[in-house]
Amino acid sequence: MKSYVEWYPIIIMLAIDFALSISNILLKKIIMDGMNHFVFITYRQSISTVFLAPIAFFLERNKRPKLTPQILCYLFLSAIVGASLTQYLFLLGIQYTSATFACAFLNMVPVVTFLMALLFGLETTNMKDRSGRAKVFGTLICLGGAFLLTFYKGKPLIHFSHLKDLSQTLEEPISSSKRNVQWIFGSMILFAGTILWSSWFLIQAKIGKKYPCQYSSTVIMTFFSAIQSAILTFSTDRRLSIWIPKEKIIDMLSVVYTGLIGSGLCFVGMSWCVKKRGPVFTAAFSPLIQVMAAVLDVPILHEQLHLGSVIGSVIVIVGLYFLLWGKTKEMQKVSQETEEKKEKELNFQVHEATDEPEIP
Repeated sequence: MKSYVEWYPIIIMLAIDFALSISNILLKKIIMDGMNHFVFITYRQSISTVFLAPIAFFLERNKRPKLTPQILCYLFLSAIVGASLTQYLFLLGIQYTSATFACAFLNMVPVVTFLMALLFGLETTNMKDRSGRAKVFGTLICLGGAFLLTFYKGKPLIHFSHLKDLSQTLEEPISSSKRNVQWIFGSMILFAGTILWSSWFLIQAKIGKKYPCQYSSTVIMTFFSAIQSAILTFSTDRRLSIWIPKEKIIDMLSVVYTGLIGSGLCFVGMSWCVKKRGPVFTAAFSPLIQVMAAVLDVPILHEQLHLGSVIGSVIVIVGLYFLLWGKTKEMQKVSQETEEKKEKELNFQVHEATDEPEIP
């Protein structure tokens, strides 16, 4: 029975990756149907808030610390960086590239987070140790793959000559050069979203120390994000018609799925896996989202699969696993040193107790 339990985190992460890959495909469908980006984010975050609120209330009602203005400011900033603006840039990036390509940029998040943590002193690297060299080497490989993804599109590997390419965002045909410009522009948008999403992890680390209730903090964050997105929507377009999906049934089901599953259950499942196996284990599964999205993207949305995307994605995944391997070895070494230190302290205390003279 114990052996089966050990497989639970792996099974859950595979299910989460599959669910998130479906979310990315649905995002592309919603964009092509013309739904306003901020309207979609507002709906998605609102659904996530309503779904997670009861869970947070019952599971954390007896251990929630007091909400101070400082914590609320952190959560408000977290909503902007991690939800509202990041999701908008991700949606905009999909519009100019493809869902599969956008997933490849998401695979860079652990690498960018690692670099930012080094910059702010939250992460250290010892180049004399194999784990330190692996982290740096993996980071450089990932950056190389990211540049290849951005500036080299390559020839399409699969052709759908009889079907309209859903990555075509304009009704009129556009030239190859203009399409390449759109691809590079979309890549820059996705990279900016990656920077913001990586920044969210650093902010979340601060929130975790001051307000260690992940369900409650997530509910507050998604609530702030929904409010922010709604305000941005009304400030850019005040037409009430944009709040009504064109493809009512399909689009609303997509919104419900991405809110309930993509922003709700998936985050709960990932949080559980982080608790059971640690963040390195959980992050190691992120490249599978891209692979699954590619498998679904081509036959369902008839996206063109380009050589540059395949090569760049493989390089990013290889670099990511170098980084994760180095991080895992480093954590194992730190854990071993901590255990040895505790054992020495315990032996010292026992030795002192045995050396005490007996009182007659």
